Amino acid sequence: MSTNWQEIEKKYYMFVVKRQPIVIVKGDGSYVWDDNGKKYIDFTSGWAVNNVGHSNKAISKAISEQANTLLQTSNQFYTVPQLKLAEILVENSCLDKIFICNSGTEANEGAIKLARKFGKKNLNNAHEIITAFNSFHGRTMMSVAATGQPKYQDIFQPIPTGFKHVDYNNLEEIKKSTNDNTVAVMLEPVQGEGGVNIPSKDYLKNVRKWCDDNGILLIFDEVQTGLGRLGKLFGYEVFDVEPDIMTLAKGLGGGVPIGAFLAKEHACAFDPGDHGSTFGGNALTCAAAFASTEYILNEKVVDNVSKMEKYFKEELNLIQKEYEIIDQIRGMGLLWAIQFKSEISADLVSICNDNGLLTNPLRPNAIRLMPPLTVEINEASKAFSILRKSLDKLSN
Repeated sequence: MSTNWQEIEKKYYMFVVKRQPIVIVKGDGSYVWDDNGKKYIDFTSGWAVNNVGHSNKAISKAISEQANTLLQTSNQFYTVPQLKLAEILVENSCLDKIFICNSGTEANEGAIKLARKFGKKNLNNAHEIITAFNSFHGRTMMSVAATGQPKYQDIFQPIPTGFKHVDYNNLEEIKKSTNDNTVAVMLEPVQGEGGVNIPSKDYLKNVRKWCDDNGILLIFDEVQTGLGRLGKLFGYEVFDVEPDIMTLAKGLGGGVPIGAFLAKEHACAFDPGDHGSTFGGNALTCAAAFASTEYILNEKVVDNVSKMEKYFKEELNLIQKEYEIIDQIRGMGLLWAIQFKSEISADLVSICNDNGLLTNPLRPNAIRLMPPLTVEINEASKAFSILRKSLDKLSN
């Protein structure tokens, strides 16, 4: 006897997201199945979370073993999974210290607090942070204030102050907005939710130099771009620019809720009691995140991303030539957007669903593709065949 889960959701769950009418009950690699047994190629991967595929055996094993060993102690004590995760992330990045939390928005909140404490200690109480329009930094009030999209802010006014928003990929606006009260510039190496916006070649390097020249911090929000999404373990490596502070989440846990922010030694301004989290660094989530990160490194997942990036670029450029309705293709690694000349995203996503491909409606006129980083060419080929079939139906 089947259960109408969508009606249960309507009755009990707050209406905060327009869900696709699909109840997913199982996942394996690049595929998921709904409660009717229908199979889909998943090019959403939990919003860029399932980087090593659904039900990855290395993660499943780590979760099972840890669940039978130790779940939670709080940060009053040392735990092995937390410190193993700290070690593997620091040793494979340019940063020196880490704090582990529960989500991307918490990671960004922590990074903002750290920057403000740095300003209090080193920059005569400077506290303003420059961020970019079309950025997305999370859902807490402080991270909503940091986000450069009025649609997320207007309904919650008054919101926290201390942020200046400038056009992305515009160094001159950062220069004009910098003053004695500026403590940091906070950017996504590639804007994900904002449209998969890729900066010009030297933009981030020039921002880095500006920050150095003015003694302020550079924060990279790598919640979406970190852990292999752009073809390197971290997005900053793609642009050859090192941040002072970096935030992670999404793909860090391979499916479990976890986040982190890392900082270089000179930016580690916190003193005991300045920050904390009951569940931050939880033994179970850290075991899963360590297993996921180790898998990415040992299995050379970023090499697959580089190979697939080339394939995606070629196929999507061909698709753009085939369909006049496509206005632009943007992407890097395995993070891509297809922008259309009209607002067809909702209809296209629905048709793709029917045909067995899950995509993300990024904007009314754009969809986002973010498959697991373990996706194979034969799976991507099927996905692009479905995309063409769906575009055909939409065009007729």
